[in-house]
Amino acid sequence: MHSPSSPARRVQMALLGLLLLGAGAAQADQLDTILAAKKLRVAIDLAVPPYSMKDDKLRLIGSDVETAQRMAKDFGLELEVVPTTLTNRVPYLQTNKADIVISAFSITPERAKVIDFSVPYAPILVVVGAPRSMKITSPADLAGKKIIATRGTTNDQELTKIAPSSATITRFDDDATSMTAMVSGQADIWATSPMLLKVVNQKNPSRDIESKLTLKANLLAVGLRKGEPRLKEKIDGWIRTNLSNGELNTIYKKYHEAELPPEILHPAS
Repeated sequence: MHSPSSPARRVQMALLGLLLLGAGAAQADQLDTILAAKKLRVAIDLAVPPYSMKDDKLRLIGSDVETAQRMAKDFGLELEVVPTTLTNRVPYLQTNKADIVISAFSITPERAKVIDFSVPYAPILVVVGAPRSMKITSPADLAGKKIIATRGTTNDQELTKIAPSSATITRFDDDATSMTAMVSGQADIWATSPMLLKVVNQKNPSRDIESKLTLKANLLAVGLRKGEPRLKEKIDGWIRTNLSNGELNTIYKKYHEAELPPEILHPAS
């Protein structure tokens, strides 16, 4: 038997300490880390109106911004907005640059393979918009035309599925650049959301852009890393509570001039 002070005994105790430390680290999850830091790091693309944008005083506003602000407040945490682009939403989660993503983030099977999603909290339509004078009534009318899309978005994915082979798809890295192309007349056809088409007309009424084709209705959710069940449960519970009490509907209506649809407010499961 080793004496309490023998070298072998000391090695054994040191190894036991390391094992216990490792076990404690394994049990700690992302929710514990967030609560200990007293801060919620939320990745948001800052130029996706009306989900996120800046007002005339350069304050960050929008339905996703207010959703993030209310969530952090209800959790008793400081909100840290982590600026991202639409193409970087998944990488920012995977590399721990952000705790969660609230940024017009559609639930897709491809994304669900690498990250987790909360229950849906809002919708977004995928449409093809063009000047009112341009005749587009079916995907076939896009043949030979130049269409723009924001790279890595569901808009890009849905457009790619239906665009004729003779159509040219030009992809920009963010909605702000796509918006500039539409407002300035560099492009006439954009696969995006209806509210962004409305912003084009606000910035340049002569463009007279309207929705021509609706490609898909997507559900938006909070994105988070795989393997964080406690964090997902907390966020899911918060969303359900704020759908039930009307807070998320109020936020959505403020910026989108419409009520949340029944499939969001009253999900089947």
